[in-house]
Amino acid sequence: AAPKPQFGSFGVDTQGMDKSVAPGDDFYRYVNGKWVDTTEIPPDRSSYGMFSRLSDDASQQTRELLEAAAKSDAPAGSEDRKLGDYYASFMDEAAIEARGATPLKPELDRISAVANRKDLAALLGTTLRSDVDPLNTGQSTTERLLGLWVAEDLNDPSRYAAYLLQGGLGLPDRDFYLKDTPRFKEVREKYQQHIATQLKNAGIADAEAKARAIFGLEKKIAQVHWAAQDTQDVAKVNNPWKQTDFAKKAPGMDWAAYFASAGLTPQKDFIVWQPSAITGIAKLVGGEPLQTWKDYLAFHTILRNAAVLSKPFVDAGFDFNGRTMSGAQQLRPRWKRGVDFTNGAMGEAVGKRYVEKHFPPAAKAEADVMVRNILAALGRHIDALAWMSPETKARAKEKLGTVQVGIGHPDTWRDYSGLEIVKGDAFGNTERAELFEHQRNLAKLGKPVDRMEWFMTPQEVNALNSPQQNSIIFPAAILQPPFFDPNADPAVNYGSIGSVIGHEIVHSFDDVGAQFDAQGKLANWWTPKDLEQFKAAGQALAAQFSAYKPLPDMNVNGELTLGENIADVAGISIAHDAYVMSLGGKPAPTLDGFTGEQRFFMGFAQAWRNKFREPMLRRLLVTDGHSPGMFRAATVRNLDAWYPAFDVKPGQGLYLTPEQRVKVW
Repeated sequence: AAPKPQFGSFGVDTQGMDKSVAPGDDFYRYVNGKWVDTTEIPPDRSSYGMFSRLSDDASQQTRELLEAAAKSDAPAGSEDRKLGDYYASFMDEAAIEARGATPLKPELDRISAVANRKDLAALLGTTLRSDVDPLNTGQSTTERLLGLWVAEDLNDPSRYAAYLLQGGLGLPDRDFYLKDTPRFKEVREKYQQHIATQLKNAGIADAEAKARAIFGLEKKIAQVHWAAQDTQDVAKVNNPWKQTDFAKKAPGMDWAAYFASAGLTPQKDFIVWQPSAITGIAKLVGGEPLQTWKDYLAFHTILRNAAVLSKPFVDAGFDFNGRTMSGAQQLRPRWKRGVDFTNGAMGEAVGKRYVEKHFPPAAKAEADVMVRNILAALGRHIDALAWMSPETKARAKEKLGTVQVGIGHPDTWRDYSGLEIVKGDAFGNTERAELFEHQRNLAKLGKPVDRMEWFMTPQEVNALNSPQQNSIIFPAAILQPPFFDPNADPAVNYGSIGSVIGHEIVHSFDDVGAQFDAQGKLANWWTPKDLEQFKAAGQALAAQFSAYKPLPDMNVNGELTLGENIADVAGISIAHDAYVMSLGGKPAPTLDGFTGEQRFFMGFAQAWRNKFREPMLRRLLVTDGHSPGMFRAATVRNLDAWYPAFDVKPGQGLYLTPEQRVKVW
């Protein structure tokens, strides 16, 4: 790998720049070109950039905390003991090898005992987990047949709703089954081989024939699935069904048996995210051969547990999911996987220790000031919008006034006292942790809504907006250099973390967020004319991004990425205003020959440094709501202030006339 970037005297890695490129032709390359040319993606990764660099740091810090917990001989039942035992059990490769495929046996026995459609529905119900969250974390897919999400009701945010989402695919998206490009055909071929390999590893006979049938069933599931951009359309997904509606609206599945074994019999109301998909899946449950369903369930049991099984399962899982699907060259070190699994099981218990050690109160205070400044900047933007009516402005300001801000960590930590961890049982610990999280979510139903719940752990290098809470969350791990440094140049802080903060705030007002009111209810607060103007700006931005071509045969999907692109363009705009305001009318100093304005935009472009292996890039272009980093960096071409900062002229690659620059908010 290339030498670690040095973030100079003011927070930008000037060694990583390519000053032979004109900023107006390719701003991403100007700021990051040498870094791109000299950085190698680590062999265990499918992409690499600023977020992955910080994630590696957070993983290393977390590893030290977990190893200390494992050695601490903490009292039985304590959080430290559970964390230490969970991590140590995953790291105990010898014990895992000795067990081979035997941990699968109880579930495979239950599957082989299925004798009829009622048994099938009941078994499917036992596999349901709370493993999707389409609005907060953007996790809208699950390989389980359906996914459950327990969150505020779209139509009444004072209560929790049970949402059911489509699932059941072993590949990331329906396009992988249905589109006929050479790449998708190759993936389908290798996936069928992968299914057969894992069935053989589990000692299941006739693996090749079963693999073909399993793939055939998944293809039929894919045919009834909704496309990714429809799944993001909150107006389409708001479909309240009563429990009694399922039998007539989605015949084929014995829903009473399904809900009983899923622990959902008392739940009378649901919101069905993709109704035609649920109907189609239920029909397949009632119509496809019982044996094919049993083989499918056996494979999916292996698929989701491969990482905590013996080496043949792990290697086959990496060969397909790592090498074929993502382009990674080697399996990630076991400790990194152990950290991820422990974070998945007891994330807030890990987070509590992470924050104590790695998140000083000064960083929280400084970040809080930036957030307040950027919120105020959006308020001024709303006031100044020439096209928006006073009526809509008042509603927008009301919504802005109810934004909740979470910085670093939640105020109250989750309670893991009910989770049983058994030292030496990595497989069982993972199963129990998933079930514990599912039961925690089921327990919310019928209870008062917790408006302060976090949907990310403090040690995660990320940030989020929750439209139903109207909250923004910035975990501790992202609030560190090069995104944020309390001692660094304010221009770079506002350009990098400031733009991320602006981005998350604007999600409350993007194409999805703008459909929620100040209370987090799905409700239209726009005049028809204002909404038309807002949508027209969104269409212009979608067209701008759809013209970008990361690969000769693939463009960015401007519709799929619209919400993120709106958040980028308006987020950097309000962060820039907040930076200017923070100067209090004084001129910014020039540092190392760069003006304050230049450093602001360079900080933004540096944050989006990223390199992808081609298989991963192809996958993200189909499934991810975010545009690749090089195009996110090009967002600056929509900001008037960028042009004089770098003397950008007509005829240069990124130049847009003032009328072509997309302004949202």
